[in-house]
Amino acid sequence: MSGRRAVRLLRLLGFTAGLLAAALPAPAAKHAKPEFGPNVLIFDPSMPSQAIQRQIDAAYAVQEHNEFSLQRNALFFLPGSYSVDVPVGFYTEVMGLGASPDATRIAGNVHADANHEHNNATTTFWRAAEGFSVGPAAGTMQWAVSQAVSLRRMHVRGDLVLHQHHGWASGGWVSDSLVDGNVDSGSQQQWISRNCDWKSWTGSNWNMVFVGVVHPPEGAWPEPPYTKVDKTPVVREKPFLQVNDAGEFSVRIPALRTDTVGITWRGGETAGETIPIVRFYIARPDVDTAETINAQLARGKNLILTPGIYEVTAPIRVTRPHTVVLGLGYATLRPVKGTAAMTTADADGIEIAGLLFDAGPSESPVLLEIGPEGSRARHAKDPIALHDVFFRVGGAGVGRAKVNFRINSNNTIVDHTWIWRADHGDGIGWDLNTSENGLVVNGDNVTIYGLFVEHHQQFQVLWKGNGGRTYFYQSEIPYDPPNQASYTSAPGVNGWASYKVSEGVTSHEAWGLGVYSVFEHPYVLLTRGIETPKSPQVRFHDMITVALGDHGAISHVIDDTGEATAMHPRVTPKVTNFP
Repeated sequence: MSGRRAVRLLRLLGFTAGLLAAALPAPAAKHAKPEFGPNVLIFDPSMPSQAIQRQIDAAYAVQEHNEFSLQRNALFFLPGSYSVDVPVGFYTEVMGLGASPDATRIAGNVHADANHEHNNATTTFWRAAEGFSVGPAAGTMQWAVSQAVSLRRMHVRGDLVLHQHHGWASGGWVSDSLVDGNVDSGSQQQWISRNCDWKSWTGSNWNMVFVGVVHPPEGAWPEPPYTKVDKTPVVREKPFLQVNDAGEFSVRIPALRTDTVGITWRGGETAGETIPIVRFYIARPDVDTAETINAQLARGKNLILTPGIYEVTAPIRVTRPHTVVLGLGYATLRPVKGTAAMTTADADGIEIAGLLFDAGPSESPVLLEIGPEGSRARHAKDPIALHDVFFRVGGAGVGRAKVNFRINSNNTIVDHTWIWRADHGDGIGWDLNTSENGLVVNGDNVTIYGLFVEHHQQFQVLWKGNGGRTYFYQSEIPYDPPNQASYTSAPGVNGWASYKVSEGVTSHEAWGLGVYSVFEHPYVLLTRGIETPKSPQVRFHDMITVALGDHGAISHVIDDTGEATAMHPRVTPKVTNFP
C-alpha cells in the first residue's frame, strides 16, 4: 500500500492528525507546528531575512500572472519583526499569527500590484493580507486590487493607495483595519470599508460605502458618491489562526458585536473564543476526499482546509452547531459529480470562511447551501456567519451551476463575497459556463456586507426573505447574451434585473448599489437594474447604473425610476423610502 493510500485509509477510519503521527514514523515534538502541507510557508523571526525573501519571491514568481492556476499558497508570519518585501500574487494569503496585528511587524512592504495587465487592476483577484502591521519603506502601501481580495485586521503604518498609477481598478474590501495616514482610492470604481480607522480618505468614482468607520470622508451622495452608515448593526469578524508565546496554535472566533464603530483590537486583542488546534481536522487536497472530511465533521471536529483544490464527489456536510470551517490560501472546493460542494444544517453559530467554490463541468443545483430548504429556526442571538466566501463558474475550465449560493437559514450574516460567472478565461460562453443566479436568499433577516455578483444569466440576486439588508452591492450583468430573445425575463421586460426583491417581500433595505452593463452584442437592453415590490418598508439608498462598451443600455435604475444609461453614468437621487 502506498504512503498516500495508507494515510487516506487512516483518516477515513477516524484518525486525527495526532493519531496519524502516532501511527506513522517520526513522532511529533511537543507544540510542534501543525502539518499544513507543502503550500503553507511558516516564517519565524529568527530566520535570516534573505532566506525568507527567497521563499516569498519563489511563490510570487509562480503566482504573479497565474490567474487561473491550480497552485494555492499561504504565507504565515509568526509573531515578531521582519524586514522583507512581500508581493502578493494570485491565490495567495499572507497572514500574521499574533493575537493582535501589532504582534507581527513587517518593515519593508507588502503590496498587491497590477502588473498582470499593465496598471489595470480589474483582474487583480484572489489574494489577501490579514493580521499584521506593515511599515512600507517608501511610506505608502500599494494595494491595487479588484474582486475577491481581502484586507483584514491590518495596521498600515503609513499611507495606503488602492490603485497603481491611477490605472483601472474595480475593488474592493477592507475591514477591522487601522491606517495611520491617508487612504487614496484614486481610480477605484467602487469600494466598501467596514469598521476601519484612518487619518483621512481621498478619492471617489462611482460608489464608495463606509460602514462603522471612525473617520469617514466629508461629503455625501451623490457628489461625491459616498454612502455612510454610522454603525455596523451586527457582525462577527472572520475567525483567524493565532500562536501564543508557548508556540501553541489555535483559532480565534471573534465575538458577535452590534452597533459598532472602528476596529476590534484597539485594546490589544479581539474579544472572542479560542479553540485549540487539536479540535480541528486539518485536511489536505492531496489526501482527503469529501468522505474523509465528512467522517471527521461527524465526529465533532472543526475543519481547516489547507491550500489546494479539493475535487469532491459529494457535498461536504456541516451539521453540528458552532462548527468552524476555515480555508487557508484560497482553498478551493470543486464538485465533479453535479452535486453541491458544501451544505449546512440549520444550526446556531456555524462559521465558514476563506473558501473559493469553483463549479465543475456537470451542473450543480447549488454550490453552497446554508440550511436546507424550509429552514425555520431563528439564530438572532447566535447567527451563522460567512466571511470571504467566493464563487466562480468557468474561467479555469467549463463550469456549470444553477445557483451559486443559496441561504435558507434566518439571521445569516455574510461578510464579503464575490459570486462570478467568468467573462474571460477558458470554458466561457453563453452555452458553456451556465449559471442562472449568483445568490438566492430565502431566509429572513439576512445581512450582507460587501456583495459582489456578476454575469449570471438570470437575476444576479434573487431575494425572497423578509428583513434583508445589504451594505454595498456591485454587479455587472452578463456581457454575452447573444440576442434579446435569450435575455428576456417577462413579456415586455428586457433582460433580468440585477437585484430582484421578490413579490410578497414586505421589508428590505440596501445601501450603496452599482449596476453596470457591457453588452458584447448589439440590440440587447436591460429594462431595470433593480426590481422591487411596492411596500413602504422596502427601501433602497444611493444607486447608480453605468452602461459601458459600444452596445446596449439600462433603461431604468430601479423599477421605472431613473434615466436610461448609455455609455455614461446616471445617478438617481437619494431614495430613502422607495417607492
